[in-house]
Amino acid sequence: MPPVRVGDEETRLVILRGNSASGKSSVAAGLRDRFGRGLALVGQDNLRRVVLRERDRPGAANIGLIDTVARYALDAGYHVVVEGILYADHYGDMLARLRADHRGHSHGYYLDVPFEETLARHATKPQATEFGAGELRAWYRPLDLLPGGAETVIGADSALTETVDRILRETGLDTLAARD
Repeated sequence: MPPVRVGDEETRLVILRGNSASGKSSVAAGLRDRFGRGLALVGQDNLRRVVLRERDRPGAANIGLIDTVARYALDAGYHVVVEGILYADHYGDMLARLRADHRGHSHGYYLDVPFEETLARHATKPQATEFGAGELRAWYRPLDLLPGGAETVIGADSALTETVDRILRETGLDTLAARD
């Protein structure tokens, strides 16, 4: 079956991955705040935990749902940020197909934050009491990169505003006018 091309030459696809409490959701929200309308956030946690109430496992339904939502938004002319832990072994094939099928510019970023820092960041989150250090340690995968150099690694020393500025600049989103 031939690939189903999605988006157009002007749409941007940004895949933002990293461990729990690495700052993915904050960076995605910062991108949306700075860009404005026309940027769709496709969050793994929302689709997996809220919409489907599903555990993260290979072959789970949320993988296809993330793909479908991202493709729909790209076809509707939105720039898309797909963000989540998105383990390489669970989501890598889907993300590779999505990138390959996207007609526009695709960019991948991995937020590399040491485990100790994720613990400190997690303690400041609203859901800090829902799960703790044991779960975070079980979920933590150091440098769980996608194959083929598909991602730019951003270290914990990059401040939130610096990371948002960098991604906006490198993807070209900083030069595109937001919709009203």
